[in-house]
Amino acid sequence: MPTYRLAVIPGDGIGKEVIAVGLDVLRQAGRVTGRFGIETTDLPWSCEYYLARGTMMPADGLSVLAEHDAIYLGAVGFPGVPDHVSLRGLLIPVRQGFDQYINLRPVRVLDGVASPLRDSRAGKIDICCVRENTEGEYVGIGGRFKRGTPDETAVETSIFTRRGIDRVARFAFTQARNRSHRLASATKSNALQYSMVLWDEVIADLASEFPDVEVTRYHVDALAARFVTNPQSLDVVVASNLFGDILTDLGASLQGSLGLAASGNLNPERRFPSMFEPVHGSAPDIAGRGVANPLAAVWAGAMLLDHLGETGAARLVMHAMERVARQGPHTPDLHGTASTREVGTAVVTALGVGSPD
Repeated sequence: MPTYRLAVIPGDGIGKEVIAVGLDVLRQAGRVTGRFGIETTDLPWSCEYYLARGTMMPADGLSVLAEHDAIYLGAVGFPGVPDHVSLRGLLIPVRQGFDQYINLRPVRVLDGVASPLRDSRAGKIDICCVRENTEGEYVGIGGRFKRGTPDETAVETSIFTRRGIDRVARFAFTQARNRSHRLASATKSNALQYSMVLWDEVIADLASEFPDVEVTRYHVDALAARFVTNPQSLDVVVASNLFGDILTDLGASLQGSLGLAASGNLNPERRFPSMFEPVHGSAPDIAGRGVANPLAAVWAGAMLLDHLGETGAARLVMHAMERVARQGPHTPDLHGTASTREVGTAVVTALGVGSPD
C-alpha cells in the first residue's frame, strides 16, 4: 500500500482551518478504501513567515517541495503584506518553477446549494475551466520608471508563446473530447492584435486534430456575460492566465459561494509535483472564528487524489462532499450555522456511507 508524501502549506487566515479539515478527509479516504496512507511535511510559509524573515519561502523552497508527490495549499495573503509580494513570493514561483501550466477549475452548482442565478439548479451548470497558468499576462516582466514623480511610468509585458498556447489548448481539447465535445475559447483578438491573434490561430490549428470537438470563439467580455445569462451552454472553457482568472472567479460566484471554489495547478507530464488549493483567499475578516467553509479544500483534495491515480477514493470524497452539500450541515456562507469542524466531521462520516442516494 503506497504512502503519499504531501507538502502542506496552510498559509494564511482561514487556510489553516480548512486545510486541517481537508487532511482529515484525505486520511479517512485512505482508511476507508484501504488503498493508501498520507504522510505530510508541514511548511509554515506564509505572510507571517514573510514578516519574520523577509521572504515568503526559503531559497531552497522548490527543492523541498520537489521531494513530495503533491502540494496542498491553503491560502496566501494577509493585511500587512502587499498582495503582489505574497503572490509573487510563493504561489507564482511554484506554478512557474514546477511548470504547472494547467490551472483546472471546476464550476458546478451542487444540489442543496443556492446559486445567485435564479434559474440555476444542480446539474444545470457544470463547466470545466482550463486556464493557462505560467505565462500570458502574469509572467512578471516589466518595471517602473521615475517613481514618485508626475512622469512615473509602469510597463507590464505579456508573453504568449505558440508552445504555451498549444499545450494548454491541447489539454482543453482532450477534456472536451472526454466530456460533451464542446470547447469555448476566450479571446480578445479584435483589440489585442498580436497575442490574442496568435491564440486564435493556435486554437484553429488544433481544431483540425480534434474534428469531433465543436469550437466556439468568444470575446472574453461576451463570454463573461454568457457565464451569467446562459451558463448551461458552456462545458469546457480555455483561457489565458488573466482571462481565466477572472472567468473562474465569476464561475465560483455562480456556484453559490467562494467557499466551494477548488482548483488544481497541474504539471500534466508529472515531472514536478502538482499543487491543489481552495481559491477563496485567506478571508482575514473571518479568520480564527471557525466558520470558514471547508468544502473547497475537500474538493481540491479530491482533485489531488484523482491526480495521484486514486480515482476511486476521489469519487468517494466527492460523493461525501455532495451529500453534505445536499443534506447539511452548512457554514454561514451557505446560510447555515455550522462550524468549519462540524462540516468537516460530517464529510468524514459521510465517507463511510459510500455513494449518494
